[in-house]
Amino acid sequence: MVGFAKIQKAAEKRLGAAALAARLPAVKAPTQLKKVGDDRYLSLMSLRVFRAGLKHEMVDAKWPDFETAFKGFDPRRVRAMSDEDVEKLMADKRLIRHLGKLKSVQANAAAMCEVAAEHGSFGAWLADWPGSDIVGLWDALGKRFSQLGGNSGPYFLRMAGKDTFVPTPSVVKALIHWGALDGEPKGKAGRAQLQALFNGWAAETQMPLAHLSVTLAASVD
Repeated sequence: MVGFAKIQKAAEKRLGAAALAARLPAVKAPTQLKKVGDDRYLSLMSLRVFRAGLKHEMVDAKWPDFETAFKGFDPRRVRAMSDEDVEKLMADKRLIRHLGKLKSVQANAAAMCEVAAEHGSFGAWLADWPGSDIVGLWDALGKRFSQLGGNSGPYFLRMAGKDTFVPTPSVVKALIHWGALDGEPKGKAGRAQLQALFNGWAAETQMPLAHLSVTLAASVD
């Protein structure tokens, strides 16, 4: 496996050290993740779902109205909404009227309540999940929550500040460029291979997974 110092040098050469540093996302410590209320996690999760396939600026501009429509994203209050309550939101012109995504908020509120009952809070569940098996957390999000499959789970974690790499096209391109992969990673075996690569670089550099991921992307794009 190529040493990460070579990759970082290439990224700094392309962008400049200061510009690269400015791109690195914030990563929260476990104690910080635990302090965030479950309502904020449900809001972020829902924001990620609605952003998918749409202009982020447009979705973000509407988000105060979503906060009102979904009762401040309090998981228990949203879980208590009836199917009819959710369907009525399709008539609210302030919102993005996509029934599948609207229903996902209610489903995810119920799932979040279950996680909180098991672990004390959703934030505690995120905080305690080891970075050495972050792909396992992606799988858990995809199974337990609605519309968080594919890269939506990793993108949500990045938004929430949970340390994760994201296998964007640029990251995959970089991994192939540096000889770490022969082709696009697929399925559980591909994710396990990615995890092993990032675990190795994390041990080598002591850098967060998120910073490794962004530096990789910047080394080629």
